[in-house]
Amino acid sequence: MASTTTNETYREGAQALIEQIRSFRQEVPKLEIPAPGQTRRGLSTAASLPPEFIELATVAVRNSASLARSTTSPDATRDLMSYAEAYGPVADELESLALFIRHSVTTAKNKAGADALTTYALAQRLARRRETADLAPHVADMRRLLKRSRKAKAEPPPATPASPHK
Repeated sequence: MASTTTNETYREGAQALIEQIRSFRQEVPKLEIPAPGQTRRGLSTAASLPPEFIELATVAVRNSASLARSTTSPDATRDLMSYAEAYGPVADELESLALFIRHSVTTAKNKAGADALTTYALAQRLARRRETADLAPHVADMRRLLKRSRKAKAEPPPATPASPHK
């Protein structure tokens, strides 16, 4: 028989992983935390330029004094591009891990839900029998909760009254 892991054990394990993941923040150089309300959309136009374009602009700055600015240097621009190239796959890997964890969570909920629905169906049948009629209150409670959760999800948005056309 498989051993059962307690809810507290799962919580402790999850909290330990969260702490490890947060510790990664200290290890990522140039980590930028977005300001409240800031989205990547505002950054994506310039961020999506081809690396070759950025290299051409860097060469132009190095070779033309009129393009030089005090806020950036060709070496700093190349350093930023090296950083982006190196750490992009790290973000991809973390996103895939998040996707896998979300899938695992959904799979666990699905298995638990399917088991509960099987129990409900069995309890419905058994509650009709005299020898197991004591299950009827449990069936009624489950039915009530099941209807409430489905109704809340399936409730259509309120219809707006149509304005009469003249």
